[in-house]
Amino acid sequence: MSRRIRLGMVGGGQGAFIGAVHRIASRLDDKYELVAGAFSSDPEKSKASAAELHIAVDRAYGSYQEMAEAEAKRADKIDAVAIVTPNHLHYPQAKLFLEKGFHVICDKPLTTNVQDAEDLVALVKKSGLIFGLTHNYTGYPMVRQAREMVAAGDLGQIRLVQVEYPQDWMVTAVEKTGHRGAEWRTDPKKSGAGALGDIGSHAFNIASFVSGLTLSELAADVSSMVEGRVVDDNVQVLLRFKGGAKGSLWASQVATGHGNALRLRVFGDKASLFWEQEYPNDLHYNILGQPPRLVVRNGAGSLPVAAHASRVPGGHPEGYLEGFTQIYTDLAEQITAKLEGRAPKPEALLVPTVEHGLDGMRFIHACLESGEKNAGWVTF
Repeated sequence: MSRRIRLGMVGGGQGAFIGAVHRIASRLDDKYELVAGAFSSDPEKSKASAAELHIAVDRAYGSYQEMAEAEAKRADKIDAVAIVTPNHLHYPQAKLFLEKGFHVICDKPLTTNVQDAEDLVALVKKSGLIFGLTHNYTGYPMVRQAREMVAAGDLGQIRLVQVEYPQDWMVTAVEKTGHRGAEWRTDPKKSGAGALGDIGSHAFNIASFVSGLTLSELAADVSSMVEGRVVDDNVQVLLRFKGGAKGSLWASQVATGHGNALRLRVFGDKASLFWEQEYPNDLHYNILGQPPRLVVRNGAGSLPVAAHASRVPGGHPEGYLEGFTQIYTDLAEQITAKLEGRAPKPEALLVPTVEHGLDGMRFIHACLESGEKNAGWVTF
């Protein structure tokens, strides 16, 4: 297009970490311009946040409802909205903006329950609009490389998938200290689930994204280890996939000594892959009977699918912000193609969709159901 995509934002105002991340991601590749927002449920705080972000006064809204109504009537209305609010607000906000004809970029998890997720899937299908879910780890170059290698058969038949996501920021009852992010994440009415929704959804998404496998059943030991906490803070899950592959998933926010240690291992009958988020530019590739190999982003053995998601030469680190950026940039291509009446470039179609969001909600629901059955097996 001859202009940037006009973006609005719901949530992400003063003091909100993830809002700033989304704004950086939208601007890093110069595809978007933030022109409107309802940045807080407090109208005054929302407008104060808008002023700090240099949003025009007439596009600084006191509520997301006001924003959707007003923007829909403008000749220069937003093209898309980024939803960066707590989980329980994703559904009503996404639903309203879809009904008003706007493309949606939504933080994960999709909703707090399966029924709302199914409703959004139906609404997106009916509207024909673009809906992207910001599982940002799927934007990392070497994660996309791993997916390509698995799909190409480089690992042979997949037998095992192991994924873990340990953190330690909730080892103590931080939600009782005034920590805003912890407060809503430990309120089941706002989060829907604890560690499962916050990081377990990421772990399940990346395991599915790379392996290409479809889950058939699971058994989950769901725990709340901090006294008085009413949502899960640690979950250990056994996975069975269609076709016979097995797996395990561990998501914990009480794993002392861990920061953001997302790790994925995929084992085939010919080779295996290992990737970890804290060293995102490296992909370990081990072929049966051969010395271990290290594939480095934009180095020898790096594939075009990884280059598409890269911004700087090999040896310069890329990571969290760029992973988010890749999601936004690929969605920009999809939105632009829609506005121009053409097909999007194939390499821009790896962004998690509303259907992947529904899969995530079914996974969370199945884990909670299994936990209530003392880690009994549940069909996915």
